[in-house]
Amino acid sequence: MTMDATRDFTQRRLRLGERAIEAALFLAAAAAIFITVAIAWTLITESLHFFDTVPLSKFLTDTVWSPLFENPRYGIAPLLCGTLLTTLVGLALAVPVGLMVAIYLSEFASPRARETIKPVLELLAAVPTVIYGYFALTVVTPFLRATILPDLPTFNMLSAGLVIGVLIIPYIASLSEDAMRAVPNALREGSFAMGGTRLETAVNVAFPAAISGIAGALILGMSRAVGETMIVAIAGGQQPNFTIDPTESAATVTAYIAQVAIGDVAAGTIEYYSIFAAGFALLLMTLAFNLLAFWLQRRFREEY
Repeated sequence: MTMDATRDFTQRRLRLGERAIEAALFLAAAAAIFITVAIAWTLITESLHFFDTVPLSKFLTDTVWSPLFENPRYGIAPLLCGTLLTTLVGLALAVPVGLMVAIYLSEFASPRARETIKPVLELLAAVPTVIYGYFALTVVTPFLRATILPDLPTFNMLSAGLVIGVLIIPYIASLSEDAMRAVPNALREGSFAMGGTRLETAVNVAFPAAISGIAGALILGMSRAVGETMIVAIAGGQQPNFTIDPTESAATVTAYIAQVAIGDVAAGTIEYYSIFAAGFALLLMTLAFNLLAFWLQRRFREEY
């Protein structure tokens, strides 16, 4: 075989290898899209059976959710309200704490401290959520009751939301720290050359430059909080309650789905289809949050 023939054979083999890799990557991306579309399609088609019986207006405006009672009512507002409250309580704790941890690890911690703190922090994400639920029920609620809220009921959204915040701190802190460490050091050196302190450089240079990755971390943390099941099912109660007071007991969409999907409800009944209707409402709620986050992310990019 001549040298030119050998070179042509090698190039063809490389091209075939590149095409195979491109095909594998395309299939991976297509699989992700297909799974997302399949989930949405399942929720929509099954929810249509529910809305054949329950008017959409009742579903959106009624403030009572009691599909398993003798006189059922199907207002999704209590479940969405409980989901929103626990998510907001969790984010109120996780966002400031997570971002401060990220700034410290990225801009102030020594390599040895970073290598020690970050793995320990990420271990929080590995703790089973059922453990978090009982921690909220047996530790956080008694602590709040003994210190600042003596009338706090045993099951409440405040304790559940605070523990959800602890759960999502590793997501926000770790991903935000990775985004800030990816900022070129030339930007930091320019800030130092202008007389900026390490804190000013971290807050005014590194943080805005990493806003895209930080926004992604916040979206992930928010989605994780919205989809949490066991913590709210154990510590928040499972009785739907239309309220904006986090110290009261309530149920979330995921807690209701977990409650009904254990097999006590026969398939094909209106109670069974209510699972999919609630899940579809949660999907739209998550989509709205993500669109809001993307809009804020784009606005921050334009400002900085």
